[in-house]
Amino acid sequence: MESIELCERLQAQIPSAHTILFFAPLPDELDVWPMLETALALGTNCALPFFDAEKKTYGAKLLKNLATDISIGKFGVREPAASCVEIPLNQFDLVLAPGMAFDLSGNRLGRGLGFYDRILAEASGIKCGVAYDFQLLENIPTEAHDAKVDFIFTPSRSVRRKK
Repeated sequence: MESIELCERLQAQIPSAHTILFFAPLPDELDVWPMLETALALGTNCALPFFDAEKKTYGAKLLKNLATDISIGKFGVREPAASCVEIPLNQFDLVLAPGMAFDLSGNRLGRGLGFYDRILAEASGIKCGVAYDFQLLENIPTEAHDAKVDFIFTPSRSVRRKK
């Protein structure tokens, strides 16, 4: 239910995004997959991160059909199939990012490997953290390499980061 509410709120707030980088949610993350399905059906350019084993980092690939364009990646996460076309990270209007926690200053606590920090640092567009309400905190610890998000969306609210 919380995932449905979140997806409806996100879609209402960001209708002008033409190229969106989604994430494939893990079991403990809010499910943005319904929004991905809707966006694809509406003709929005939708992409997912993929692990580039040669570069040992993440890039993004466009999706056309979820039935044929999804495979399981290196870390057991859904990724675009090898046949999908890569898209440069500087071509997004909107980037959705998961996290373990976010704070009111737009800081994001990830899973510790820095992959999303690198994606967020390189990607263009508005960066939106997606979290449960309990994951939005006053302050979280940060390090110099941690990338910020512009907004945090939870099932009950959206917060623009404090500058």
